[in-house]
Amino acid sequence: MAVAALNPRGADMQQTYPPRSAVISWIFFDWAAQPYFTLITTFIYAPYFATHVASDPASGQSLWGFATAAAGLVIALLSPVLGAIADASGRRKPWIAAFGALLVIGSCLMWFGRPGDLSVIPPLLLAYAIATVGVEFATVFNNAMMPTLVPPDKIGRLSGTGWATGYVGGILSLILVLGFLAASPETGHTLFGFVPLFGLDPVTHQGDRITGPLTGIWFIVFVLPMFLLTPDYPARRRWREALREGSTDLRHTLSELPKQKSMAAFLLANMIYTDGLVSLFAFGGIYAAGTFGWNTIQIGSFGIILAIAGALGAWLGGKLDDTLGPKRVIAGSMTLLLLAIVAILLVGRDSILFIRVAPPVPDGALFAAAAERAYLALGCLIGAAGGPLQAASRTLLIRMAPKDRIAQYFGLFALTGKVTSFVGPLLIGIVTAVTESQKAGMAVLVLFFVAGLGLLGRVRE
Repeated sequence: MAVAALNPRGADMQQTYPPRSAVISWIFFDWAAQPYFTLITTFIYAPYFATHVASDPASGQSLWGFATAAAGLVIALLSPVLGAIADASGRRKPWIAAFGALLVIGSCLMWFGRPGDLSVIPPLLLAYAIATVGVEFATVFNNAMMPTLVPPDKIGRLSGTGWATGYVGGILSLILVLGFLAASPETGHTLFGFVPLFGLDPVTHQGDRITGPLTGIWFIVFVLPMFLLTPDYPARRRWREALREGSTDLRHTLSELPKQKSMAAFLLANMIYTDGLVSLFAFGGIYAAGTFGWNTIQIGSFGIILAIAGALGAWLGGKLDDTLGPKRVIAGSMTLLLLAIVAILLVGRDSILFIRVAPPVPDGALFAAAAERAYLALGCLIGAAGGPLQAASRTLLIRMAPKDRIAQYFGLFALTGKVTSFVGPLLIGIVTAVTESQKAGMAVLVLFFVAGLGLLGRVRE
């Protein structure tokens, strides 16, 4: 099996590419990790926490935002340092394994988040923060493996296929939870009309809480092909030498960054629009639960539809990436997201664009109200644009970064994606707490995408 052979610093990277099985196995990392974002941070656990664990949805949204911000700050501070060390040492898989373990441990501990038990909130949010740090760092080092897998002209398609595959994994995990595990407390049956497997109690929301352990087990099972079949970078330095060299390289890179105006503009743009996107995904389900009173089955069904839109968007975006270039894909995706957010703010429980409509009927048919269907359509637009935005962003970084410092730049990429990642959730939390309005909290996201679009215009591929 062929692996990359790195020439001395400053020389060109010469390499042969591994077989198709290695590439497919790498793609399965996205499949393995995506349920964390789908089940925990967006559609099942976060809305459950806000509506059933916390005292009320507004305070739940605030607390979740503060925990997300704390995890983002840790990721921001450590990502570039760890990326620089990984470049110096050469290996990626040990880092993925270590941080994957944090993901598994933190996710499994979330089972203990019992409804109405306020005493469990601090340890529960700590477990969520640990798992978030784990999945984000593991993703940094997984992304850094991409240049060794396919030629440069196929990076966009690889990135888009990875994101699309991840969305499919998220869809299947949602179907598993909604169809067989999570039941309505009123009926005692799942979306498919079954009694929950394993005797899960709908009254104590065990079907919602099981998403934590399920996420951990899912990651362990589906990340194995990557560890077994995808070649790693060869080892280059011992850990102590890598720490010293990596720290030196990082200082050199940071000192040079102001001279690399396009790279600096891109990293700054990524910092802003990623903050907006992560906040949008993190609070979309919570916002829907508070606005329409959706339960787990309704939010999960919404998530399945959005994930299908996201998979199609990421797959199409990967093709457009190789054809039009990642910068155009990023700009188009941000424009769609901006329009969708503005429209969502004009959709209320009983209104659409200032037009009064009939509100949802309690225990009515799924998405029967006009406002619910409008929110669903706009959510699909967000899903279809979010996948290409993230996939094209990592493609653009690979095209702009020095090949011998790719993990270091992915560390900076994660830094800019996380250094202010606490700002979005924090602003949402503060504005929501002050105004006691979820709509007002979500409105701050408009600023992030407007600023991101402005900065992207200064980037030259």
